[in-house]
Amino acid sequence: MSAMIKVNLDLLLVQRKMTLTELADEVGITLANLSILKRGKARAIRFSTLAAICKALNCEPGDLLELDKEAE
Repeated sequence: MSAMIKVNLDLLLVQRKMTLTELADEVGITLANLSILKRGKARAIRFSTLAAICKALNCEPGDLLELDKEAE
């Protein structure tokens, strides 16, 4: 079964002209953990981490995460 939540981190990083390393430094999480999230392999995300990512990318949680209707 594939993930039912799609992570749009790649798109947001391109739109913001920011690298994954820059985001990791700004948010204060490891590059490895951010990479897991970016690849859609994360099993969970803390609300505090989600809020920090959204603040750094100037976006809403719904811009970052969306329901993957094809995975149902």
